[in-house]
Amino acid sequence: MTKVKYFYDPDTLSYRKIEPKKSKKYRNIVFFLLGSALFGFLGLILLMNTNLFNTPRELALQREVNNYELQFELLNRKMVQIEQVLDNIEDRDNNIYRLYFEANPIPDEQRRAGFGGVNRYKDLEGFNNSEMIIATTKRMEIIQKQLVIQSRSLDEITKLAAEKEKLLAAIPAIQPIRNQDLTRMASGYGWRSDPFTKARKMHWGMDFTALRGTPVYASGDGEVSRADNNASGYGKHVRIEHGYGYMSLYGHLSNYNVKPGQHVERGDLIGFVGSTGRSEAPHLHYEVWKDGEKINPINFYYGSLTAEEFENMLKIAIQENQSLD
Repeated sequence: MTKVKYFYDPDTLSYRKIEPKKSKKYRNIVFFLLGSALFGFLGLILLMNTNLFNTPRELALQREVNNYELQFELLNRKMVQIEQVLDNIEDRDNNIYRLYFEANPIPDEQRRAGFGGVNRYKDLEGFNNSEMIIATTKRMEIIQKQLVIQSRSLDEITKLAAEKEKLLAAIPAIQPIRNQDLTRMASGYGWRSDPFTKARKMHWGMDFTALRGTPVYASGDGEVSRADNNASGYGKHVRIEHGYGYMSLYGHLSNYNVKPGQHVERGDLIGFVGSTGRSEAPHLHYEVWKDGEKINPINFYYGSLTAEEFENMLKIAIQENQSLD
């Protein structure tokens, strides 16, 4: 109920009712409406910034944000597993594969280095979850770089393995005459008595005695560089260039089974035992060369002899007896 105000009128010696002015009444109504509107607006702002009141769209967006946060958490867990697998692969790469093929290991600093320079993540800044998003992005990019480096490393290892396989196939690694075809291993590499002059002379290969016509086999992959009778003392002989600085020579043959320029593989039939050239009896004179130097063939039979057979051959080879050429 609106209060009624009075004032004392000295002229009439009585109290008279104060009648409010219409302008003031209107002004009060306006102030009341403005105050109500302002209070309502402030209340709305306050409600909108609390969890007490959310629109359906805001609730949907919040659920979407929560889902993204969950997905990022799951992604980080998966990246932990990926990093563990990568660590294992990198360890084997450095300490087994690259070590075996004599390649330098890749430093961890190179594998896990980040990306310097300009701010790559500027577009990800300014959001509520920017720190989490940037950290996850950095982690993922480092993993991607690790994968690229590891992939290139494995490509390099594959090439080294292929080259190593070619090298192992090329090295003269088997006895050029089968054990069952041998009469005996007559003479080894070293100082021996010359069969014609009886003088002490350096014997640059190994002599294998066998019946005339016994098969002679290539001791490693390569290309036949010579198959002729034009070298002094060797008679009919075959030379095979194996690559990697290796060459093998097969002397005093009775006949050839290859021709110059022909590619041969280890174990291929290349000729037959004879006694051509400077030879005292049918046998094969066998030499191995490395980078132009004649070396002892006794070190190159790991591909065809057992330990016992090799030991027996070694005992004979070191005897300073008479050679057959």
